[in-house]
Amino acid sequence: MTETSAPIPSPEVARRVACVGAGVIGGGWVAHFLARGYDVRAWDPAPDAEARLRRLVDAAWPALEQLGLAPGASADRLTVTATLDEAVAEAQFVQESAPEKLDLKRDLLAELDAATPAGVVIASSTSGYPMTDMQTEAVTPGRLVVGHPFNPPYLIPLVEVVGGERTDPEAVRWASRFYEAAGKSVITLDREVPGFIANRLQEALWREALHMVASGEATVHDIDRSITEGPGLRWAIMGPMLTFALAGGEGGMAHMLDHFGPSLKSPWTRLAAPELDKALYDAVVAGCDDAADGRTIADLVAERDRGVIAVLRATGRLPGAGAT
Repeated sequence: MTETSAPIPSPEVARRVACVGAGVIGGGWVAHFLARGYDVRAWDPAPDAEARLRRLVDAAWPALEQLGLAPGASADRLTVTATLDEAVAEAQFVQESAPEKLDLKRDLLAELDAATPAGVVIASSTSGYPMTDMQTEAVTPGRLVVGHPFNPPYLIPLVEVVGGERTDPEAVRWASRFYEAAGKSVITLDREVPGFIANRLQEALWREALHMVASGEATVHDIDRSITEGPGLRWAIMGPMLTFALAGGEGGMAHMLDHFGPSLKSPWTRLAAPELDKALYDAVVAGCDDAADGRTIADLVAERDRGVIAVLRATGRLPGAGAT
């Protein structure tokens, strides 16, 4: 990695995190790191960023207490700084969670690279941009990696880690070890692919769902129930590959492919994105309002949190409470 003026701690020892961007994703990262016992400095250019961030942390804390707080974990270990430079001045790891705009990401990562102590790994929460496309303006791009979480980062374990063409492989290894030490379930990609793994799978399902709403084949409520009452319950235990393998009985995946392989040629899905016109837009929005049935966003967030925790507890996948 980049030569440093001061030793960079091992991923398991690093305890000071800077979170740049404090929206839904960035704020979720802040809550997660606080719950794992880290000291967190956060910065966001919005004038009301601190108030919003502290509300988000307060709202997440009951769920984090149920998951189990690390020794020393406290929301009081959060400092919201007035400038980006202050946020990263003593950071041992940086998590960037700015809006998903490529030019903004490029400029911000270059600014972070200039302000962050040499050698410290800087990770982007981008949902789909390859790091190769984002690290173009940085002077020392070797320490820039993707650390893609899932919403909310304080609750969903997965983070996908991958570098760009100019990323030092050691930075990728360091970041993966750091996230594991911070209690995340890490997938380290061997190569870049737009959208990474999980978002590409999500996107295929999302596009098909939009097609079905647009064509009147299914309602928003029907689509959501088809997952929550069907394959989603299995996917919480196993992914789609093992789930399909079990469909082959004693013959496993081989029998499954022999038996069901021809159906891949059936017109069961469409992968091209539909035109998100006003009619489709209105149908999706109205469908979500109908499905909410009077519940507020806060009600839905709390309901979601309780549900995910229940699934994690039922499947024995609650993370350990102690930071390593």
